[in-house]
Amino acid sequence: MHAVPAPFVAYLRVYEPLSTFAPTVRDQLVEALRRGPIAPDHAGVREQRRWLHSQLVAPSRLLPGEAADGTPAGAEDVLVVDPDDVPTGESATVGPGPLVCPLDLRGRSAAALVGFLASAEVPLRGAVFPDPDGDAKSHANRVVQELSDTAVHVLSSTWTVPLPWFALVDPTERIEGTDSGAVSWLVAMADARRRAARAHTVSEGALGDQGPTRILRETGRWLERFHPHSAVELDYGGLVQLMSAEDVQADTSAEDVHAIIDAMERGESTEVAERYEALRDFWAEFAARERYN
Repeated sequence: MHAVPAPFVAYLRVYEPLSTFAPTVRDQLVEALRRGPIAPDHAGVREQRRWLHSQLVAPSRLLPGEAADGTPAGAEDVLVVDPDDVPTGESATVGPGPLVCPLDLRGRSAAALVGFLASAEVPLRGAVFPDPDGDAKSHANRVVQELSDTAVHVLSSTWTVPLPWFALVDPTERIEGTDSGAVSWLVAMADARRRAARAHTVSEGALGDQGPTRILRETGRWLERFHPHSAVELDYGGLVQLMSAEDVQADTSAEDVHAIIDAMERGESTEVAERYEALRDFWAEFAARERYN
C-alpha cells in the first residue's frame, strides 16, 4: 500500500490559556494533555486518521469526534505552546501557560460539510450523500449552530496560504523545522490583532471592501473572539510536501505582504503590483495542483 501523504492544508491556529476555558471543557483538555498533546506538524495526519476511522468504524459516524448517537465523544485532541516561545511586542502579554489549541474537529467538519452541501454540484452531492437534504444536512447544521457562542480554534486552507494571513505575523520570526521542513510563525494575540487592524484599514482605503479587505475583516473578527493573552500560529502544514528546499529558501511571502501594505499606505501602486505579481507567481505553482486532484 502506498503511503498516504498528509493533507495539503495550511493552518491559522489560536492557542488560549488553559485557565480561561469553562470548567467542563477545561477538564476535557486536561485529560487530552494527560494523554499527550499533538505536535503541530502531525496535526493534519491526526485529523485525516480520525476522519477515516469515523467512516470505517461500525456503525460509521457522520463526523469525526462523535459517538454512534451523534453526540460529542471524549476529550478533544489538543496542541500546546509554551508562552515563553511566543515573541511579543512591547504591549503584548501571553499566558499564563499552558496555551492550548483544541482541534475542534467535530465542529470544523460539520462546517465543511455544510459548505460542501451548499456549493458542490448536484451529481457530486448525490454520489457522496444519496439524500443530501436529509439527516446528514440537518445534523451538520445542528452541530454548526452549537458553535454560535464559541469559535473554532483552527482555520484551514487547502493548496495555498491566503495572503492576508501573512499580515498577522512578523516576517523576521519565521520558524523552520530542521528535520520536517515545517514552516510556521508564532505571534502574540495583541500583535496579531494590531497588525490585522492596520492591514484592514490600509487595504480598505486602497482596494475597497472586497477580496483581501474582506478576508482581513473576517480574520480580525475571528481573533476578537479569543482571550487577549492568547497566541496565534500560521503554519504551512502539509503544503511543505509540495515545496523543495529551494522553494522554502526563496519564499518571501510574509516580507512581500508587509511591503505591499506599506506601499499601499504610501500610495506606491507600482511596488504593490510588482510585489503582488511575484506572490501570485510563487503560490500559483502550488495552487494549480488542485486541478489534478
